[in-house]
Amino acid sequence: MRTDMARVKITQTISRIGSTKNQRANLDALGLHKIGQTVEHDDSKIILGMLTKVKHLVKFEIVESAPAKKAAPKKEEAPKAEEPKAEVKAEAAAEEPKAEKPAAKKAPVKKAEGETEKAAKPAAKKAAPKAKAEE
Repeated sequence: MRTDMARVKITQTISRIGSTKNQRANLDALGLHKIGQTVEHDDSKIILGMLTKVKHLVKFEIVESAPAKKAAPKKEEAPKAEEPKAEVKAEAAAEEPKAEKPAAKKAPVKKAEGETEKAAKPAAKKAAPKAKAEE
């Protein structure tokens, strides 16, 4: 990527309501979701093509980019020994024995006479519709 590339500052000025599906997709791709939201992109043909499709919904200006700042070199930290951590954990585990709770037992369910292991069927059955007496 070129470092001397200009940037485009884009601000959405009008709602996306009533726009076409492609225009809404372009706004999403540009990163614009709300009125007044501003984003910056590199000045490329792709971005400029998107802007031509939604130029009635946004305002944009081409901004000269400042020279890119170089990232500061990261300081290398000395590797920490992992063995002492393991020893501390082992000592802590030895000091505090865990109290085990006895498993809760379920009370036995009493079964009615004639009931099988399957779930009991409801005792009340729907009454069959009575046939009308012939007159």
